[in-house]
Amino acid sequence: MRYGYKASAEQFSPAELLELVQLAEQVGLESAFISDHLQPWRHDGGHAPNAVAWLGMALERTERIVLGTSVLTPTLRYHPAVVAQQFATLGQVHPGRLILGVGTGESLNEQAIGVDFPELKERFARLRESVRLMRRLWTEERVDFEGDYYATSGATIYDRPDAPIPIYVAGGGPATTRYAARFADGHICTSGKGDEYYRDTIVANLEEGLEKEGRDTADVDRMIEIKVSYDRDPDAALHNTRFWAALSLTQEQKHSVHDPLEMQRLADELPIEQVAKRWIVGSDAADVAARIAHYAELGFTHLVFHGPGDDQRRFLEHFSEDVLPLLPR
Repeated sequence: MRYGYKASAEQFSPAELLELVQLAEQVGLESAFISDHLQPWRHDGGHAPNAVAWLGMALERTERIVLGTSVLTPTLRYHPAVVAQQFATLGQVHPGRLILGVGTGESLNEQAIGVDFPELKERFARLRESVRLMRRLWTEERVDFEGDYYATSGATIYDRPDAPIPIYVAGGGPATTRYAARFADGHICTSGKGDEYYRDTIVANLEEGLEKEGRDTADVDRMIEIKVSYDRDPDAALHNTRFWAALSLTQEQKHSVHDPLEMQRLADELPIEQVAKRWIVGSDAADVAARIAHYAELGFTHLVFHGPGDDQRRFLEHFSEDVLPLLPR
């Protein structure tokens, strides 16, 4: 079992995040993941640092913690060959400490700079093709690639990592989950959607994909971002979730909005009780630990904790003192 920290790029400045990832390492967490947004979920108080630039700084300021993206979209704003080059550079300097988490993207990040945001079918096809191209660039001398969306001619990454960077695929549907099980090093999903969903959609399709490809269950890291608002003050634990109200909007609402101001307006209309439903909220360490451990019982092997409050130092220190020792190892 591995435990990690979600470095919330939408909520904190790059400098704040650097201090927080250092603290995450100090309190014993083994990984940290930063999201990659051009625009955050809300305008007021929002942030959107570049994930790859930040990873380079964070790797230099830490010693052992594994760092990654959750998630980056190597298909629209970025050409996959450029992403492959960026991660090759980081991976050569810091071998064994990187994970490239990828996903199909959000309109919030693409339309502001005039990039057309296609339907999911095309976005998923682009993602699969980009993964194939990046892996070839990490392992082959000169790459001639002719895909449906991307092409290279005699492309070479001259400073390749000693081993390909692990790729984790984020997705909540059957197709992306089976794809991750067949071709990725890990799968990423998020908490708060009910046991039936995790058993029937995530776990069942992971097992199906593994069997189809003839892979062992240990070949794919089962990562889940757990939304946990733990505070020794129960009222603070509840109200800390407010910044992340956008997560309680429907997928249809989120995918059709590309303006942080509009996303913020929609999110602020939600009552705090609805906002908090997506989170494990509490001040009882044993109860919070038991609810977190349930995800391990469901079959997840890498739990990454996303605390919603503004005082992340308080969250990390209290969570590591009160809750972390109670979790299974």
